Amino acid sequence: MSRTVVTVGTFDGVHRGHWAVLEEIARRAQASGLTSVLVTFEPHPLEIVNPQAAPPLLTLADEKRLVLAQSAVDRVAFVPFTHALRDYPPERFVREILEERFHIAELVIGYDHGFGRGRAGDVGLLRAIGKEDGFAVDVVPAVMLDGRPISSTMIRRFVAGGDLDHAARALGRPYSASGAVVPGAGRGREIGIPTVNLAPPHPRKLLPPDGVYAATVAWRGGLRGAMLNLGPRPTFGEHARALEAHLFGFDGDLYGETVTVEFHRRLRDTARFASVDGLRRQLEQDRRDALDALRMVGRPVTL
Repeated sequence: MSRTVVTVGTFDGVHRGHWAVLEEIARRAQASGLTSVLVTFEPHPLEIVNPQAAPPLLTLADEKRLVLAQSAVDRVAFVPFTHALRDYPPERFVREILEERFHIAELVIGYDHGFGRGRAGDVGLLRAIGKEDGFAVDVVPAVMLDGRPISSTMIRRFVAGGDLDHAARALGRPYSASGAVVPGAGRGREIGIPTVNLAPPHPRKLLPPDGVYAATVAWRGGLRGAMLNLGPRPTFGEHARALEAHLFGFDGDLYGETVTVEFHRRLRDTARFASVDGLRRQLEQDRRDALDALRMVGRPVTL
């Protein structure tokens, strides 16, 4: 690889603060004819350093790739985070990984950055290494939301609490989850409201609280507004957590497709109904509520 402008980090969520760093390395690289590179890690470092403290993920690896593909960054390197890498002091990580493999000319980091054993690689140490080894180090200031720096921790609290509006404001896009479409029991079609069913979410993926949501569902070549159920199906005695969506204006077959669900607004709790007719009436109300919510947030609706 030629000389590069690099940033390093977990970048879970790829939120607006991360995006500011990515835009900065892309701008600097383009101005100087270098290559911009994000060096990130898989799995999340805390899964190796302290598994019990590892947070649920805003973006799984494939989801992160989808978001990063929309950036202006030239390259993304997913470095396996291993027990051996955990023990690297920052000097060794910089010299053996960033310098020898990526040939850094500039290192750009976020305001709260730290890496290496014990997160000892703060800006002061990095600038000392850069001065000795001949690369520049710069810091991108925090991006603020309501007077607080945007962080992945902040967004996890929003999502876990069902505050999708603030999560979207911090992310710069609606919160989403991706998964493969799998066969269901066919009950939705039997009651006139066919659904697509997603494979069970990865256990490391953070999902909002159970409930019924106004959503959009995107797949290769398609996009539809939807109403979505996240959680059990108590009317049918099914208690496993599931994701199923009724797509407005769509009655096709998506089995095997990977779809991305964007959560826009929580409409109600999941509930058990005394009869299928009662459920059907509630789903018709959910449909109206979801359409209204999608129109309010300016998302596409196809009837």
